[in-house]
Amino acid sequence: MLTSIKRHLSRFRDENTGSISVEAAIVFPALIILFFATWVWFDVSRQQAVNQKANYTIGDAISRETDPLNNAYIDSSYSLLQHLTRSNAAGTDLRISVVEYNSAGAGSYDLLWSEARGVYPPLVNGDLVGMEFRLPIMSNGDQVVLVETWEDYVPAASVGLSAFEIQTYSFTRPRFAPQIHFEGKTFNANNGWGNGDQDAAGNSLCNNNAENAEWNLADSTTHEECADNVDGKENQGGGTSKKSSGA
Repeated sequence: MLTSIKRHLSRFRDENTGSISVEAAIVFPALIILFFATWVWFDVSRQQAVNQKANYTIGDAISRETDPLNNAYIDSSYSLLQHLTRSNAAGTDLRISVVEYNSAGAGSYDLLWSEARGVYPPLVNGDLVGMEFRLPIMSNGDQVVLVETWEDYVPAASVGLSAFEIQTYSFTRPRFAPQIHFEGKTFNANNGWGNGDQDAAGNSLCNNNAENAEWNLADSTTHEECADNVDGKENQGGGTSKKSSGA
């Protein structure tokens, strides 16, 4: 009996005849499934990358601002997100927040302001407790712009992947001013440029702008100087004080 089994196995091994139509009927469905699975997984990776790049674009644009933002700016950023990701408002959400680090005590992150478009609400201070591990190490008074986006992704074919939400997250430090303000929100008065009556936009740290420490030409022994500080908090009024150069 063992000999008979070996003989049949040898015959099966050496058999090279077949039917193309039968083999195609067996293999073709598997090839179709494999093709769609490859396409879907590639497309979701591409869409994830597109969303992340759109997130970076919005964060980078905000980080370069020196004037206070407003609702129109957030609305435009929301429209830009939809344009870059080729999505619509019904399935796209955007949240922009500014967080400051306070080194007092054990150190904490404070939410300065947050604006959202879509179904997700703006952040509140309590939300930062669960987000600390996602925030960077910062110096006292430093701020970062947090940009979060969401998009409802529905694959073209259900091949091992159902509909889900693409989420992106990034933080960017302000580039040209230490603070990014929002109209109507409470903030420190200096944002890194001028003190209102100067040509540059915004209010400045008075120790980072030459116009804030001008020598008195009539009396060279004195000059206008602001209080010593590193983040502008000591000069919230945006003014300067008279101080003797010999002091």
